[in-house]
Amino acid sequence: MSRIGQAVFTLFVVLTISFFMYRLLPGGPIEAMREQLVQQAVSQGDQVDIERINHLVELRTGIQPDEPVWKQYLFYLRDIVVYQDFGQSIWQNKPVFDLLFKAMPWSVFISIYGLLLGFVTNILLGSLMAYREGGHLDKSMSLVATILTSVPYYVAAILMLSVLAFGQGWFPTGGRYNHALTPGFTLPFMISVIRHAALPILTGFVVGFGGQALAMRGNSIRVMGEDYIRVAELRGLGEGRIASRYVMRNAILPLYTSLMIGIASIFSSSIIMEQLFSYPGVGWYTFGAIENRDFPLLMGIFLFFTTVTLIGVLIAEFTYGIIDPRATTGEREAY
Repeated sequence: MSRIGQAVFTLFVVLTISFFMYRLLPGGPIEAMREQLVQQAVSQGDQVDIERINHLVELRTGIQPDEPVWKQYLFYLRDIVVYQDFGQSIWQNKPVFDLLFKAMPWSVFISIYGLLLGFVTNILLGSLMAYREGGHLDKSMSLVATILTSVPYYVAAILMLSVLAFGQGWFPTGGRYNHALTPGFTLPFMISVIRHAALPILTGFVVGFGGQALAMRGNSIRVMGEDYIRVAELRGLGEGRIASRYVMRNAILPLYTSLMIGIASIFSSSIIMEQLFSYPGVGWYTFGAIENRDFPLLMGIFLFFTTVTLIGVLIAEFTYGIIDPRATTGEREAY
């Protein structure tokens, strides 16, 4: 429970700092929104009604512009906790919660699948490279992994789009699914969803391929030199059991923690990915919110990224003992 309490406290601190940073910036979002509404009224030839403009700002952001900053913060916190109201998007003119609620599953879909696919492949490949250390497989895959790790994501995405989408026409060039189809659990719709998500997932897998494989290779080689591996061999344990129960289980520990924490970086990097592939997820809305200075939407997205990070850390802490029993028993021996 103490870890959950620490996570909630961290979320509260991040929310507080981000609110005051956004609000106190020169020419901040509230002032920008008010100025935009004033200009709209002037351009339409209407009389500028400050009270009405302040009321519109309050409706869209959940913040009363004429109140002190600390009161604005309390009202904003009340709306989030009590009413789950994150305000209204200036850019989309829709509630922030509704936008994120609809976009979140799509971002989770392409991000998690790409992350898990890459993680499992890299773990297996890294283990195989360690057991074939110095061989042709180890040398060739190490070279391939080094090259792919150094390729920027946007370069790989542009190449994928150019060759597989625009060139060969095997995959769609954008969107989440074919809008001519009716959404539902039907075979044509599910195939359309998979085809539209294939390139983002494949690009993430190709770019992420190799980094964890090299780390797993290095960890496995280090673990195979430990004394408890020699003890296990002297006990007559089979090679398969030693590889799975001793080598892989100990070598995977640092990568497991980085996997959980890396979930947040996957979502944050989706800003570039979703823009390139025109995939309307959380990253796509983030870019649009930055362009349009959409303060309510930016705050909601920032809280989403923070929450995902904290959940990843909590999952890592609660499940670490399953992978490494020493974390809960306090033992230092691995055999």
